[in-house]
Amino acid sequence: MYSIKKRLQKAQEKTEEPVEETISDTQEPEVLVPSHPVQNENFLQIKKICQKRAAEDEAFYKPDSEETRKELKPRVEALVQDVAKELGYPLTDMEVRQIGVELLNEIYGLGPIEPLLHDPTVSDILINSHKQIYVERNGQLELTDVTFISEEHLRNKVDRMLYTTGRHVDESSPLVDARLPDGSRINIIIPPLAIDGISVSIRKFPEKSLKPRDLIAFGSMTEQMYEFLDAAVKAGLNVIVCGGTGSGKTTTLNLLSGMIPHNERVVTIEDSAELRMQQPHVVRLETRPPNAEGRGEFTQRELIKNALRMRPDRIILGEVRGAEVLDMLQAMNTGHDGSLATIHANSPRDCIARLELMITLSGVDIPAGSMRKQIASALDLIIFVNRGRTGKRRVESVTEVIGVEQENVVLQEIFTFENLFNSNGKQSGKFSAKGLRPVCTEKMEDAGFKLPEKVFNFERLVD
Repeated sequence: MYSIKKRLQKAQEKTEEPVEETISDTQEPEVLVPSHPVQNENFLQIKKICQKRAAEDEAFYKPDSEETRKELKPRVEALVQDVAKELGYPLTDMEVRQIGVELLNEIYGLGPIEPLLHDPTVSDILINSHKQIYVERNGQLELTDVTFISEEHLRNKVDRMLYTTGRHVDESSPLVDARLPDGSRINIIIPPLAIDGISVSIRKFPEKSLKPRDLIAFGSMTEQMYEFLDAAVKAGLNVIVCGGTGSGKTTTLNLLSGMIPHNERVVTIEDSAELRMQQPHVVRLETRPPNAEGRGEFTQRELIKNALRMRPDRIILGEVRGAEVLDMLQAMNTGHDGSLATIHANSPRDCIARLELMITLSGVDIPAGSMRKQIASALDLIIFVNRGRTGKRRVESVTEVIGVEQENVVLQEIFTFENLFNSNGKQSGKFSAKGLRPVCTEKMEDAGFKLPEKVFNFERLVD
C-alpha cells in the first residue's frame, strides 16, 4: 500500500489540467463548512505547491486530531504565505486561512468532501465520479460544486476511507461495504463494475441521536403513538420496523432501543454497526465478509446462533435480509421477548410476505401454514415508516399481528397516517388511531403498563 506521502505526490504528478477546487467560507480553519469553487489558476497553483511541500515535511506525519490541526495551523499558513510570495501572488488573510483548511483536509481528512462530512444539514453524500457529487439535505438531493482533482485523487481518498476499516477494494474485489470510525456507512464500487468511474455512497451517522420529542416536533409521530410504543417495548413485545431505503428504519430502531430498561442485557447484531445503545449492559456484534481467499466470513445467522448462548434478555437485529430470519423468529418464540429488528418492505402486509419469502429461501422445508403460525407467534407489532415526496420521514402505520386465520396472518392497524392536500396542492397529513384497543394491551397490562383510552382515540393534523 502506498504511503500517504507517495499517493499525494502521485496525484499531483498525474494531474495536468486545471480544474475547479473548493474553498471554505470565512470561518476559521478548524471550523469545517461547505465549500464553493474558485476559478483562479494562480490560487490553484499555490495550493498544489503547498500540498507537495507539506507531503515532504515530517512535521505533518502525526495522528489526526483537533489538537494536531490546531498545532499545525500556524505552520500551514506560514507555508502558504511563503509559496505565495515566491510566486509573486499576494493573498489576503482570508485566502491564506482557506488554503490552510484545505491543506489540512487533504493531509488528514478526505479532501474536498471533508466539509460535507461535518455539515450537519447533509445526511447522504453521493459521489458518482470525481467530477460529480450530490448530497441529500432535508430529504432532497442537491448537486454540489465540490469536485476531486482527478480519478486518482478520488481513489486516494477511497483508500484512506478504507484504511481504518480493514477492508480493501481492487479489480478482484470491486465493491465493498464498510463503516467509518464515526459510524457512517460507506459503499464503494469501482470499475469495471462502475462504468463511469469510482462511485461512493456515504450515509452519514448523526452526531446526536434524535430524541422522542424531536420526532414528535418534526411530525414523525404523535405523543400517543410514542406512549404506546414505549409501553410496548418495556413490556417485552417483539417489534419489527419495515420501510424502504432511507425511510428512517434505523432511526426508529434507535428510538425503540432507547426504551429498553437499563437493567437488561442486550445483544445487537448488525452488518454495519449503526445503533446507538444507551443501556450500560450491551454486547455489539458485527458481521465479517470473507477475506481475499474467500475465508473467514461470519454471517448474521451465525451471530444469532452465538448470541443465544450469551444469555441475552433482548436481541436486536439491525436488518433481516436472508436466512437468519428463521433463527430470529425461533429466538422470539423461545423466551427472548422484546426483540427488535428492521426489514425492507413497503407495508405491514408486504413485511409478512417478505418474511415468508426469506424463510423459503433459507433452504428449510416448512409448510406454508406452519411458517405463518411461526411468524404470527413471534411478532407482536409491525411499524411501517416511510419517506414522503417532500422528504419527511414518518411512522405511517403501527400494526398488531393478531394470529393466523384460514392460513392467513391476521393484522390489525392501531395507528395510521393519511396524506392530505389543500386547495393549493400543498401536502400535509393526519395521524389517527383506529379506536380499537389492541389485543397486545393485555400483555402490556400484565407487565404493569395500563394505557388510557385517549391513546387509542385521537386525530392530529401535521404539515
